[in-house]
Amino acid sequence: MIKRNINLKKLNTFGIDVFCDYFVEINSISDFLNLIKETVYKSNQKLIIGGGSNLLFTKDFNGIVIKNNLKGIDLVSENNDEVILKVGAGENWHEFVMWCINKNYSGLENLSLIPGCVGASPMQNIGAYGVEIKDVFEHLEAYLISDGSHRIFNKNECEFGYRDSVFKREQKNKFLIASVNFRLKKHANLNTSYGAINLELAEMKITSPTIKDVSNAIIRIRKSKLPDPNEIGNAGSFFKNPEISIKKHDELKKVYENLVSYSLANGNYKLAAGWLIENCGLKGYEINGAAVHTKQALVLVNKKNCKGIDVFNLSNYILKQVAQKFGVSLEIEVNIV
Repeated sequence: MIKRNINLKKLNTFGIDVFCDYFVEINSISDFLNLIKETVYKSNQKLIIGGGSNLLFTKDFNGIVIKNNLKGIDLVSENNDEVILKVGAGENWHEFVMWCINKNYSGLENLSLIPGCVGASPMQNIGAYGVEIKDVFEHLEAYLISDGSHRIFNKNECEFGYRDSVFKREQKNKFLIASVNFRLKKHANLNTSYGAINLELAEMKITSPTIKDVSNAIIRIRKSKLPDPNEIGNAGSFFKNPEISIKKHDELKKVYENLVSYSLANGNYKLAAGWLIENCGLKGYEINGAAVHTKQALVLVNKKNCKGIDVFNLSNYILKQVAQKFGVSLEIEVNIV
């Protein structure tokens, strides 16, 4: 049922108080195929949301917001080594990861506690602690928003990049993702070399970790650094870590000996955006209730019931400060509406 004039504050993790003209929830493909026949649907701008964890509303949405509630976890196939799962786009991401861990299916444990829904995972090519969705992705099913035609996207067609896919570029706002298929391992090949995972496991006094142990370690790390959206509005990492040339890297390293950087296979370097922001003196910096998080400068928060435009203005200020001090361009990861 299409509803009118709905408040979206509880449907975006920033907790921005905005309204949309029309709102509808999709619980089945037939719901969607019936919806596209409606005049209200045909005549209005459309926005599909899941968990609302990668959105920043800067104003009311003049159109129809469609909440993707497509659920279900199905075992498609399995052999001695692997399983392929088909997962509804509306499933909560962290709950799905926990479901896999309880089944002892390996591959997603490093992506524990990431907010949002399954459908957003290939759009963003979400990643953390050395693992990205593309590492376990099989294919996805989607429906064209304009006419409801069905399409399957394989890994190559998704054109995955760093926090990027074809759904953030050429196919942006063109498809409703219905389900995602993942290929997971029955026998764990743990990835604990990235970041502070091994240090956390040592702190937990674990020497022979399981996928559950790795997940628990990552949950502990994330909780120690990142704010809970239920307590203070945020969308997690607001900026991508920038990639720079070796020449630019060496120039910066001469000036900033403690520069945080990672060498890439292509010869370039990736910088820690949080380090750049922090070293501009912006931790805790605030504009009209929008603030840089005091523990992790990569995260912007709704500190005092701010407006979305305040967060956006803060992000632009950060972009200018980082560019001015380091000569490096940051890119916003969050979808600005």
